[in-house]
Amino acid sequence: MVAERQGAITFKQNPVTLLGSELKVGDTAPEFTVLANDLSPVKLADSAKSVRIISVVPSLDTGVCDAQTRRFNEEAVALGDNAKVLTISVDLPFAQKRWCGATGIDRVQTLSDHRDLSFGTAFGVAIKELRLLARAVFVIDAEDKVVYTEVVPEATDHPNYEAAVEAAKKAL
Repeated sequence: MVAERQGAITFKQNPVTLLGSELKVGDTAPEFTVLANDLSPVKLADSAKSVRIISVVPSLDTGVCDAQTRRFNEEAVALGDNAKVLTISVDLPFAQKRWCGATGIDRVQTLSDHRDLSFGTAFGVAIKELRLLARAVFVIDAEDKVVYTEVVPEATDHPNYEAAVEAAKKAL
């Protein structure tokens, strides 16, 4: 049975329930399966031995999510090839591919959790009432340990970009 955390965050100032247990710094990152833009499965293990910033957004087609993904795309250049930036939402893979093509995003891998919320429940960020993901950022080191976590208290607010990038740099 999946844990439910009622009122864990708000979405447009309304309390919502997050599905899954809260991840903490020091935890081993749980495995998940999401879909790439070509519908192929992608797992956490596919990026093993790399530092990963996992940027979680409700939908790429909104202003804050767009800005968050663009910001991490820029940061990915500075972090170099030993770091990967994954943006995960429940947008359909086709919509993600269209969005990336229209915006020129090329350093972030967009991934869809639409099929079964595998990532959302494993990382504790699936919003039960909306079937969206909460805005969050996780940094996972090369040994799959969580070294940074932020679930944004109000889903329409921006995350702390600087803290996430600093955690990734330290993990490199």
